[in-house]
Formats: sequence, C-alpha cells, structure tokens
Amino acid sequence: MPPWRLHPKIGDKFRSGKKETKMKIHLVTCLLFLMFAGGEARVVSVPEEPLVRVEGQPLSLRCNVSEYEGPLEQVFEWQVFQEGKSFQLISFMESSYTDARFAKRVADGDISLLRLADSAAELRIRVLRVSDSGIYTCSTPSTDMSVSGNYQASVPLDVIKDSLQVLSMAPPTEIPEGNPLDIHCIATRDLKQNTYLSVTWSVRRGTAPPEDIVTLGPDGDHRVGSSYIQRHADMGLLPQSMKGNIFSLVLTETRPSDEGQYTCTAREWVPEGGALWQPILEKSAELGLLKVMPIAESLKVFLEKNATLNLHDTLHLTCSVALNNQVNIGLEVTWLVGPDKDGSNTSRILAHMNQDGVLANGSGPGEISRTGFDEFQLLLRHVDQSDSGFYSCRVQAWLRQSGGRWVQAAEKTSYPVHIWVTTMEANFNVTLSSPMTPQILGQPMVLVCQMNGEPPPADAQLGVTWYHHSGADTGIAPQPIAAIDEQGDLVLWDDYRPLLEQGHIVLSKVKPRNFRLHFQQMQDSDQGTYHCAVSVWTRVRNGGWAKNQEVRSEKLSIKWESKSPRLYVVARRLKEASRAGATFEMSCQVISQHLLDPGYSVLIRMEESIRSQPRKIASLSPDLVMKLEEWSEPDRLDSVVMEKIGPKEFRFRLYGAMVSDRGFYFCDVTAWTRDVGKAWSKAVNAASNRVQISFTDTGDVSYEVQWYLSSHHASTGATLLASMDRWGVVRKSPRNSSSDCSLERADAQTFRLSVHQTQDLDAGEYHCRATPWLRSPAGTWTRGSELTSTRIFLIVRFALWDSMKLPLLYGLGATLAVGLFSLLLGLMCAHCWCRNTSRTPHRPCNNLIALEMD
Repeated sequence: MPPWRLHPKIGDKFRSGKKETKMKIHLVTCLLFLMFAGGEARVVSVPEEPLVRVEGQPLSLRCNVSEYEGPLEQVFEWQVFQEGKSFQLISFMESSYTDARFAKRVADGDISLLRLADSAAELRIRVLRVSDSGIYTCSTPSTDMSVSGNYQASVPLDVIKDSLQVLSMAPPTEIPEGNPLDIHCIATRDLKQNTYLSVTWSVRRGTAPPEDIVTLGPDGDHRVGSSYIQRHADMGLLPQSMKGNIFSLVLTETRPSDEGQYTCTAREWVPEGGALWQPILEKSAELGLLKVMPIAESLKVFLEKNATLNLHDTLHLTCSVALNNQVNIGLEVTWLVGPDKDGSNTSRILAHMNQDGVLANGSGPGEISRTGFDEFQLLLRHVDQSDSGFYSCRVQAWLRQSGGRWVQAAEKTSYPVHIWVTTMEANFNVTLSSPMTPQILGQPMVLVCQMNGEPPPADAQLGVTWYHHSGADTGIAPQPIAAIDEQGDLVLWDDYRPLLEQGHIVLSKVKPRNFRLHFQQMQDSDQGTYHCAVSVWTRVRNGGWAKNQEVRSEKLSIKWESKSPRLYVVARRLKEASRAGATFEMSCQVISQHLLDPGYSVLIRMEESIRSQPRKIASLSPDLVMKLEEWSEPDRLDSVVMEKIGPKEFRFRLYGAMVSDRGFYFCDVTAWTRDVGKAWSKAVNAASNRVQISFTDTGDVSYEVQWYLSSHHASTGATLLASMDRWGVVRKSPRNSSSDCSLERADAQTFRLSVHQTQDLDAGEYHCRATPWLRSPAGTWTRGSELTSTRIFLIVRFALWDSMKLPLLYGLGATLAVGLFSLLLGLMCAHCWCRNTSRTPHRPCNNLIALEMD
C-alpha cells in the first residue's frame, strides 16, 4: 500500500497523546550528544516516532549504526522496558542474553533478529501481543578507540487490540445494463484507540488481478482508480460515507464492463514518520458476483404480419419494442423498405426519429409517431405500386451516461413484412404474328406484337419485352432479347447486345400499340419459340414509373428444315502442255447444294506424284482477289493466271510450262456464306479430281549442271567441284588434295560425278544444281528456273594397315640392307689391317736380364 500523507489537523490530535514520552526521549538524546560531542561520533538510530501496532500482526524494527570505528560487522542487542523494568530481549553476541520472560518465544522463532548488513539489523516479532507494549532499545557494544556518540536508541511501541470488523451487504446478482447500482460495506473498530479507517472497493474480472475502483479515507478524502477517473469526473461513480459505519459506492448507470467479483477492503491507519500514513491492519469481505445483462440481449423488435393493399390505400404499421430496462434509455427508430428480405444495402428510408424524439427533416414520405415508450407507428398515405416491398423497423437503443452523453448500446432490426399493393386487372390481350418467316438458314424474319382491347390511360406508357426460347431444354427460362421501356429507351441484355448494337436485330414501335422485331439474317441458333410481353406503366409518388399491368402473347414457333450444305468440284483440261514451253489451261466447275448466295474461294494445288506433299500454286478469294501462294520463281510471276469465267466456273492458266512444272494439278474449293455482320463465314470445302502435266524431253531442253561439296574442313560454305554447261563442256575447280573428280552425262537427264583416289578431305555433303534451257519453235533458248537436288553425305573411311604396310616393308628392307653392308665392310677392313702387320723375333727373358747385368 503506498504511503499516505498525513493531514496536519489529524496529526496534531495524535501527537497530543504521546507528547510527554517523546519529550523525554529527546532530552536523553540531547544529553548524550553533549557528553560525547566532538569529531566523528557513533550514531545508533531506530524509528523516531512512537509506533502503534495491532495484536496478531507482525512487527519489524530496524536499527542502524554509523560513524563507528573498529570492525565493519557490528553487534546488535535489543532490550524492552515494561512495567518499570528493563528486560534483555535478543542479541547477536550471546545466546543466553535473552531474559527468561522471552526465552521461549525466541526459541520458537516468534522473536528473531535478522542482520540486514554489517551496520544494520532488524528485530522481528511474528505475532504481536498486547503485552508486547513498551519501549524498545537497540544498543551496540563499543568498538571505538574512544567513547563518542550514542550507543543506543529507543522507540515506544503500543500494541492495541484487534477491533476491526468488515461486513458485506451483497449487491444484486444480476442487473440490467444502464440501471444504477449501490454497493454497501460496513466497517467498524474501537474508536478509543485513536486509529483511522479507510474503505476500498475493488473488482476482479475472470482470472485477472483485482482492480481498485475507489478508496475512501483515511483522511476523509478519496482516491479513484485509473480506469474510473473519467467516470468519477462525470459523476457516474460516487463513494459515500453513511451513518452507522456504512460505506456506499454508487454507479449511476451500469455497464457491461462492470461485471465481476466485488470486494470491500477496510484498513486501519496511524500517522507515522512525519506526514505519512502507516497501515496497521487490513481486512476484506467478498460482496458477491455481479452480472450485467446487456441491452442487446433483451432488445427485441416486432412487426405485424404481411398485408395486401389496394392502390391509393393508407398503410398503417406498428413497431413494438421489448426491453428489460427503460432507465436512462433512448430509442432511435427508422422505417425501411426494400425490394427483398435481405436487401439492407438497397433499402430506402421512409421515416426516422432520433432518441430525443425529434423527426428528421426530409427523411422520407412516411409519417412516424410514438404511441408509447415501446411502440412506434408508420403512416403512409395513397400507396402505389412503388410502395410494394419488404418493410422493416430498425431500433437503436442509446444509453444516457453521466455527463449527458449518449452511447449506443444495441441495435436490432425487425423481421421484414411483405406489403403488396395490387393493381387493376388487365383489360387487354397481346397477339404475336410473323409477316416474314424464314424457310432456310440466312433468311430474314419479322415479328409483330399487337396490343388489342381497351386503350391504356392517357397518362400511361407502354413497354414491350421480346423473349426467345431455344426449345432444347424446357426447364430453362426464356431468354430476353431486348426491350423498349416506358420512356421509349432500348434495354439490352448481354447475349444479344452485339447483334443489336451492330444493327443485325432491329426493334421498332410502328404504331402506339404495335411493336416489331426484325432479324436481318437468321442463324440455326435462332430457331425456337418467341413471345412478347406488353406492360402498362404509370407515374408514382417519387416521380418514377411503376408497372401496373403486363400481358404476354402466345408463343410462336420459328423453325425450318436444316440440310447440310454439299459441294462438288470437277476439274477439266482445256489446253494440254505437250512439250516444254507450251501453255497449260484447266477449269474448275463447282456444284453446290443447300447454300444461300454462297461465294467461292479456289486454291490450285500440285503434286509431283500421287500422295506426295501438295504444293500451293495460286488462289482466288471469294472477292476474286488472286494471290500467288508458293510460286516463288521471280522470272515467271506472270506465268500463272486465275480468273472466274462463269457463276460457278474458274480457269487456271500456266504459260511456258517447264519440266519442273510436271505433276498432278487439282482445285481445292471452299464455299463461303455471309454472316449477320456481312463477313464471310466458311460453310463447306471440297477438292476436285487430278489433271496431269506430262511430257517427255526432246532436243528442245538442255541443262546446266553444277556439283557442290559442303565440307566440315571448309568454313566458306559449299565449294564448286565441277560444272557442265548446256553445250556439254566440263569445267573443274582447282583442288588442294591428291584426289580428282570427273563429270559426265549418263543420259538426257542424268549427270554423274565421280571422285577418284578419295581422301579424307572429300568427306561431306554433295548436291547438284540444274538449270533447264528451253528452245522455242522459233529457235531461241530461254533459261528456266534453277533446280536444287537433295543432299547426300559421303563418309571416307581411313584403311590404316593398307596405308602403313608398304612404308613398314620399305623401312625393314632398308634397315636389313644397311646392316649387311656394315657387316661386310667391317670384315673387309679387319682383313686388310691384319695382313700388313710385321712380326718381331722372340727373345727370352734371361737374355734381357743378362744384358741388364752387363
């Protein structure tokens, strides 16, 4: 518990009872100081003020010594003066120091001495008794070189009886949110003992530690917990002291946060240590568990049942509110109407009244009135069709807190009721006719929707909606095509939006009660049933339009017999190319069935042989635009012509046919029809029979031939090996290897290249190029397009033994010959040298000895 500052008046009152004892202690202290004054003097200190404690409570008395000489660790001894006698209590020095009166309590540990530091110790009494009252003296034996200062200090202790009692007055276990709460607590004590009392209210929420709400006393003031400062400032929290030792805490309006276990704690205080309050006893009492019932749980909103009204009737609706608490509560009510039950985002406000009962300006066409605290009525006059919908009542409960602020406590919306405003019975009918019905794919269609019977009111407008049903699945609702609304504007849906925006479908109002739907070109998907719906619209209160009546026509079936388009193509030879340089002509005749105004595209293809990959020559589009496809001979771009020569007949012409043009030609024809956007749409495709260009070469054709080698040894690409011109003259390129090549003509269309003494450098890819020259009947020669053959790869295998056996044999033979020659030469030289050497006569050794002796 934090220290409390002592109120001056209360402190003077307490000191008056202890004035004489305190003066005696001060007198003794002054005399001791005068006796030993001078230089540094030992100082022993204990609490200065007389102490008051309660029996049964623990006591701790601290004793400090300073300004002493000798060892650091000092010895402490305690004595107590009672009933005119001094008794030794406890000492660090001797275990037998304690007087017999206190020996058992010291042995049991009820009285103990604890060293806190070298120069500090604490006397502890675990359970105080009234008989423990007296003057307690702490002394320290001298360790100084000279006697100087004080060696003991005393403090009076008054142990009073435990007279504090705390009684609880339990609050209600449940209380509605917003209701006031008064929590009482009774705390008593013996008034003769000159102690002071404080009362603290606290609350514990769940497992959290208790939180102090407010403390009253001990000096007549009160302290508010940090979470309740604003509430206390707003006069929402009022602690009070009543007669008969009853203390009261008033919460002017309860909140959900006030739930918890409440406790009342009483503390007994004495002034001590100057201007501080010292608590000497504390007791608590549980007040009980409080539950706050939120307004949101008890708030309920009700409306009447569904209702049906006639046009221009008055609508009465009553909103009933059920609420447990009506204290400090204000109700804000809003009437809403929407197109569906869950359409809170699309609902509009009819009327609104705030919690103070003030109607909002321009809140809506409805009138709202309060017929009681819990009833609010809506009045809506002269209803029309725009007033049909789901009505609901939204209630917001506001709690007026201390300080006058409104806080929203709950919000509920009633279950919506359906109010239906009926219209007059239809007095007309609608018929649907088709003055233009399609018989085949691609034809137009016109539908007319006619309103028959009594004309609509003068201020009414007509609208029409067209529907289509494919008929494939009867479980699928009809698909809307488009509509003309009451203001004559076109309403589109996504499926038919592109066709309507591009003008392929046209809606029109021919007469005031006559509407027309026009399809420019029908497709297979447009088959099915059609119907129209004519609606009558009248003005409503908000300036808009409401649909009063709607009548649908009978369904009209639109269907035709679907036939698959067919296409046949016949190719005929008009002019045959019997020799090179002649002109080739071919026609393509088209036969079609079940096609409406088709267009044709023709593609001429050529196969060198049956079932080979065809090559595209030229094409003619449905718009009669010719295009060369895979015809890439720059000198013969004008040699190919395509044209349309009849409604379903096309001609292909090839000027100056060459040997490379020989093959099988045919027509690939595609039939196209115009779609709704006038774009060409592919319908069917067919190919004709084959027409062959075939002629044999005569002396009218001659060739230039070149042979090339692409070797991995060369980085410059293909190398020309040999060539033969159209006159048969052969030319060879210079070669770096020992191999050689030759070029010869085997027959009219065969040219053979031979490589002699093949080397490794001759490996690679070989191909030839041939350029035909055609001679016209006039005798002039014309060069044709160059032809390139496929590539063949030549691999040269290196024969190791065949290439090395002769050098090995030659080397062995030479080595043998040189060896034999060297042997013969050596023998001959040795023989010659041996024959020319002279012999010396033999002399015995003894003669030599004799000569030497001589």
